[in-house]
Amino acid sequence: MKRTPLYDVHVKEGAKIVEFAGFEMPLQYRGIIPEHLSVRERVGIFDVSHMGRFFVRGKDALKFIYYVTTNNPEKLEVNQAQYSLMCYPHGGIVDDLLVYKIDNETFFLVVNAANTEKDWNWLNENKKGEVEIENVTERIAQVAVQGPLSEEVSVKILGEQLKTLAYYRASYIDYDNKKIFISRTGYTGEDGFEIYMEGEDIVHLWNEFREQGVVPCGLGARDTLRLEMKYALYGNDIDETTNPVEAGLLWVVDLNKENFIGKDAILRVKQEKPRRKLVAMVMKDKGIPRHGYKIFGDGEIGYVTSGTFSPSLKKGIAMGYVNRSYHKVGSRVLIEIRDKKMEAEVVKPPFYKNASHR
Repeated sequence: MKRTPLYDVHVKEGAKIVEFAGFEMPLQYRGIIPEHLSVRERVGIFDVSHMGRFFVRGKDALKFIYYVTTNNPEKLEVNQAQYSLMCYPHGGIVDDLLVYKIDNETFFLVVNAANTEKDWNWLNENKKGEVEIENVTERIAQVAVQGPLSEEVSVKILGEQLKTLAYYRASYIDYDNKKIFISRTGYTGEDGFEIYMEGEDIVHLWNEFREQGVVPCGLGARDTLRLEMKYALYGNDIDETTNPVEAGLLWVVDLNKENFIGKDAILRVKQEKPRRKLVAMVMKDKGIPRHGYKIFGDGEIGYVTSGTFSPSLKKGIAMGYVNRSYHKVGSRVLIEIRDKKMEAEVVKPPFYKNASHR
């Protein structure tokens, strides 16, 4: 079992530690709901050092990223981020990831923790041209500061330049006599920053945010926050069996690109129309849907991929795949919860519509 550089801090803070993606990680500190609401209303900080991080460098780095991802990295400016996918030739999803353009021959990839080894192997198996790939997952640590007050607090610690950092933009800045990498990105729907720096140095930064009253948040709140925004979680909502079209992720697929892995399969599904769609559902009855629960309409029509009690809406919410005839907003379905079929309604995402990021 691996530990992030912040493990001892989490234990000292009284976190409940669980196994996740091969790491011992904090599930919660004082409770998922108060941590969730602290991010929605004020600001919280997450240890996301378990995420995978790779540098791709070389004369052919851009061509390589162009080939292995679905979005178009040619559209990136220096220090800009892009949400993208890597797909198999059959159109299934290898992973979803962030792609940063550092300079014309350097890209930084952030991938899901559970997929780090798989993604590393996939990238190396498909490497073309003059390209070097470096795995810096264990050397570089990462925290996320999220919430409507994230800029106000972060400026006190990291400087006024953060006020000019636009959404999905990044920059190297000076902190404690060192260069650190910071981006205006996140997985909560709120304004916020993700900060990357040498492993052991992250402890000092974490403590500075805690001294400013920033609430530590665990994986539990991270999950409920992302679900309220209908952000996909690999392994639940997307995986090697799902196509970007049915997952509602065609917006990060550039089918005008000359060639990329999975293009033909994705294009075929788009033209034929997928048999199922990933939808957002709100419970009309009292009940909390969970991953794997069956969905019914005219017979069994699908299954829940992610479900929880929404602390913001104070009701059960879920994402799930349903037959295409049930994907329209307003469709009524039944979710089987503890042997009872309970009513839910397909709604337009996100579930939570007052997040501070616009």
